[in-house]
Amino acid sequence: MIERVRVAVAGAGNNTSALVQGIAFYRQTGSLVGVRRPMIDGLGVGDIDFVAAFAISTEKIGKDLTEAIFLSPNNFPRLNCDLPKADVPVTKGLVDATEVDRVAAALAGAEVLLYSAPSGRPETAQAYAEAACRAGVAFINTTSDAVARDPRWMDRFEAAGLPLLGDDLASQFGTSVLHDALLRLFEERGITLVSSYQVNLGGTEDFRNLVENPNTKKQSKLNALSAADKVQLAPLGYLSQLRSQKVAHLNLEAQGWGETAVSLDVKLKVHDPSGAAGINIDLIRIAASALRNGQGGCPAEATPLLKSPPGTAV
Repeated sequence: MIERVRVAVAGAGNNTSALVQGIAFYRQTGSLVGVRRPMIDGLGVGDIDFVAAFAISTEKIGKDLTEAIFLSPNNFPRLNCDLPKADVPVTKGLVDATEVDRVAAALAGAEVLLYSAPSGRPETAQAYAEAACRAGVAFINTTSDAVARDPRWMDRFEAAGLPLLGDDLASQFGTSVLHDALLRLFEERGITLVSSYQVNLGGTEDFRNLVENPNTKKQSKLNALSAADKVQLAPLGYLSQLRSQKVAHLNLEAQGWGETAVSLDVKLKVHDPSGAAGINIDLIRIAASALRNGQGGCPAEATPLLKSPPGTAV
């Protein structure tokens, strides 16, 4: 029987809530609804054990991970499953590099560190990457802050034989994935794009944070789009009443045969943390498999799951 992946998570927010609950749900139900890849190198979606968790919220520190994920300001709904206690207390996380050794020591026994904190804190992301490197574990950067795109970090992880996956998730079915698919469809069908835009509204704390700290997110979203030079991104909007849901509006203006007008408007509404969990479950298994096979750096199969993989703009 294949050994379960031992995962540490930095951040006990909505995305972690969706992931932790979802793993319990799929273990108990055997359902494959909403699962992109049931098996990756022999690892199923239930073959994940959490062994450490970090957060900076004083309300969450000291709580079991399965309790912390339901504390305010988290607002992802409870899934229809029993959630056994994880016996993983949330410990104080990093805000800078001053306590890297403490976190690296706490990673003993983990294979993968999933960095699932808010975007816009590059020093924190790099501090966790340093802890992962010192501890000898794979690192997944789900934020738009540059880690895997930084050749210095990639060189270090490759030299150590450690996987480094990032940056920024291409959500399972989010705005960027849908927008890029439509842009490519226009191109494939010979429809000439004139202009396009997207508007994103959400009610999670991550959205609130990105409204206040949008410095890395805009470029990351553009990295995920073909014909990005003709796409405008409206500033992200935070609406608390949306809770864990995201609402996106897409517009594409184009010309077809004889320069006749083609116009497309699309509205997408999804639970944003579900989209993250649906990708994180694959990235974790890809990272664990690469680690077990001694493969450092960013595995090629992770690239389609990321908005800003190595080599894209910072």
